[in-house]
Amino acid sequence: MIHDNQELRYHNNNALGVFVGLLVGGLAGAVTMLLLAPQSGRDTRIQIQKKGIELRDHTTEIVKDAMEQVRASRDKLTMSGRDKLTELKHQGQALVVEQLDHVSDAAKAGKKAIEGS
Repeated sequence: MIHDNQELRYHNNNALGVFVGLLVGGLAGAVTMLLLAPQSGRDTRIQIQKKGIELRDHTTEIVKDAMEQVRASRDKLTMSGRDKLTELKHQGQALVVEQLDHVSDAAKAGKKAIEGS
C-alpha cells in the first residue's frame, strides 16, 4: 500500500533528478562546445558582436514597421470617427429642421383654430 506521503517523495525525487540531469547535461554541452569550437575566442566574440548588431538592426526595423502600422490604424480610426461625426451632425440638423417644421405646422394649426373660433 502506497501512502500519499511516499508518493509525494517519489515525485519530488523525480523532479530533482530531472533538474540535476538537465544541469549536468547543459554544463557538459557547454564544455564540449568550448573545447571543440572551430574558431578562437576572439573570433567567436567578434561573430557574437556582429550577430548582436544584426539582431538590433532587425529589431529596429520590426519596431519601425509596427509603429507605421499603428500610425496608419490611428489615422484610419480618426478619419472614420470624423466621418461618423459629420454624418451624425447632418442627421441631427435634419432632425432639427423636421421638428421645427412640425412646430411651425402646429403653430399654424393653432393660429387657424384660434382665428376660426
